[in-house]
Formats: sequence, structure tokens, C-alpha cells
Amino acid sequence: MTRTEQPAEETDGRRRRGQDNRARIVAAMLEIIRDGEVSPGAEQVAERADVGLRTVFRHFKDMDSLYREMSEVIEVEMRGIAGQPFQAEDPHERVVELVARRGAVFEKIGPFKRASDVLRHRSRFLDDDGDRLVVALREILQLVAPEAIRLDADRFEALDLLLSWESWSRLRREQNLSPEDARRVLEAAVRRVMDAD
Repeated sequence: MTRTEQPAEETDGRRRRGQDNRARIVAAMLEIIRDGEVSPGAEQVAERADVGLRTVFRHFKDMDSLYREMSEVIEVEMRGIAGQPFQAEDPHERVVELVARRGAVFEKIGPFKRASDVLRHRSRFLDDDGDRLVVALREILQLVAPEAIRLDADRFEALDLLLSWESWSRLRREQNLSPEDARRVLEAAVRRVMDAD
């Protein structure tokens, strides 16, 4: 092995360790939040990732940059669910189908969304991220809903509310419904709104 090869290998090894540490830090943050801690500190993250506190801040200059990377991981998971083709051909039934899709996404992101809501006032990124979610969900509804619903502002706004994170969270947490019961209640409500004259 030549002298020029050795430093390149060392550099590659350091780079791989750095990437591994970064991934472990993000995974640790996600695990802590999944476990119910809504506002983990850098010390908790470092301990769970089994890295030093300095390593956390070497990879993430502040908690906002860690939230950003965590959000990217969650967004990939959400796209996997949201990107599945619709089973229903009828536009009204596609709107109903959104209930189950969003329920699956909301169940997956629930701990992160609750943590995000708690921390929004301290994080511009999380505040903007929450707003982006609302806009994205609304745009999907506009694409899926029949034209008559899109043109009826009251019904469209009611559907947007029923299909929101807030509605799902209220049914699941405050009203203590199972995911299946929450889905059933929302599907019935969505059908009533769409059938209203």
C-alpha cells in the first residue's frame, strides 16, 4: 500500500463513521419521540445514539437542523403510504378512501406530530413544517374531490377539516377511539358531507 492510498482510506473510513453517527443520531431522536418524549434534549439523543454530545453538535448545529433531517425521514415514510394507487374509481369513494390513507399516515407520524406541535413556538422549521403539511393535505383533497365538492366552499372546508390531523388526533386521544373506530366515524361523516345538498 502506498502512502497516498492510506490517507484516502482513512478519509473514507472517517466519512463512513461520520455518516453512521449521523444516521444513529437521527434514529435515536426518532426512537425517543416514538417512546413518547415530546421534547428530547441533545444529551438524551447523544446517550441513545451512543455518541458524545460534541458529536451531535458536530453533525447538527442546533436542534432545528436535527428536526429538519428527522422530518425528511418521516416524509419518505408518508410518501410511501400516500403514493399508493386508489382502489376506488368513483371520485366520491376516493375521498372516503382518503380517511383510511390519512389514518395510516397519522398513526405513523402521530408521536412526531405531537412533539412538533409542542415545539412549534421554539422552532421556525417545525412551524413551517406544520403549515406545509396542512397545505399538502389540502392540495391532495383538491386533486381527489369531485368538481361539485371543490366548487362548494362549505362542503370542501368541512371535508378538509374532517380529513385533518386535528380531527384524527381528537378522535384517537381525547375521545379514546381505536384507529378502526376513528376511521369508521370519519368515513361516515365524510359521506354525509358529500351527500348533503
